[in-house]
Amino acid sequence: MTEKAPHLLTQEVDGILIATLNRPDKLNAISREMMDLLTEAVLRLREREDLKVMLIRSAGRYFSSGADLRGGNRNIVSDANVAANSASKIRENHRLNLNNMQQLWDEIEHVEKPIVAAHHAMCVGGGLEMSLSCDFRLAAKSAAYAFPEGLFGVLPASGGVSRLTRICGPHWARWLIMANKPASADMAFTMGLVHQVYEDEAFDAEVMDFCRHLAKQNGEQMGAAKVAIELCAELGRDSARHVERMGNSGLMLNPDYIKGMEAYLKGVGGKGK
Repeated sequence: MTEKAPHLLTQEVDGILIATLNRPDKLNAISREMMDLLTEAVLRLREREDLKVMLIRSAGRYFSSGADLRGGNRNIVSDANVAANSASKIRENHRLNLNNMQQLWDEIEHVEKPIVAAHHAMCVGGGLEMSLSCDFRLAAKSAAYAFPEGLFGVLPASGGVSRLTRICGPHWARWLIMANKPASADMAFTMGLVHQVYEDEAFDAEVMDFCRHLAKQNGEQMGAAKVAIELCAELGRDSARHVERMGNSGLMLNPDYIKGMEAYLKGVGGKGK
């Protein structure tokens, strides 16, 4: 009897931690096991200095069909959500009992290393909410996006409304959430939902090239930039300029910066002493 395949596979390549959603027969519906393994992977990225980038991808016909609503005892939706009999209890369950979705998506957003989501196919519901928390979203031509929660008369409430509105603006949030309409990869690029769209045949190679490019960047700069960009998105111009100055006040003391500038001034970039 063969052992059941794990719901998430990981491997490390050139400083890149690759996490592959691995429930192709279930359209990569997000199970508790998948969440536990993905949490372990994100924490591994955070703690290991040799890991520079995380890539989240999947196998099968879907990137992800969202939360597993048919998983029996493995159902990602807590029994408490079914039993909730007041609006306040439902709100609290959304915050705490969706198998820590909100907490993990927040950690993906906050960890000071770049995380890339690569969509080769349909990405909906919780899979899209997870992707919205990543720093970069790359799409194959065959990818598409939707929030099916509207079919049930509810909202995507694990960051779906808030992150989508922040990234794409209310104009496109209305399309995906209010109108309950899907978006193709090209339309998602127009929205600003994805950073780049690649031909299907070249997708895997292009994604790895991009991740290797990220892995070569200065880690201190990448971490500071991630924090600064998030802060500046919330602040006015003057306060945002203070964030820039604060960030550089630390980065410009970094030996890597000092060494790099000295080499630049002595080389083709200038006439050093």
